[in-house]
Amino acid sequence: MNFFDDIRKVRIESLLSQEAFAKEIGVSFVTINRRETGKNRPSYQTIKTICEFCQSHNIEFDENKYLQSEEKTNESGEK
Repeated sequence: MNFFDDIRKVRIESLLSQEAFAKEIGVSFVTINRRETGKNRPSYQTIKTICEFCQSHNIEFDENKYLQSEEKTNESGEK
């Protein structure tokens, strides 16, 4: 699974629309829509926010998979 599949799974498990989920994590509807369709990569902060949301709602989410990927992207971009 990739990020856009996982974020959609989290949203569906929490029984929220894209708009409601966006409000819950403090981003716009467009941001959630783009992330669920793979058009937009999440920021480090967004991944952490989603992780916190999942922890508070007892939803499984492997943040390490995405944080490591984001760190590698940042490292390669800085070189």
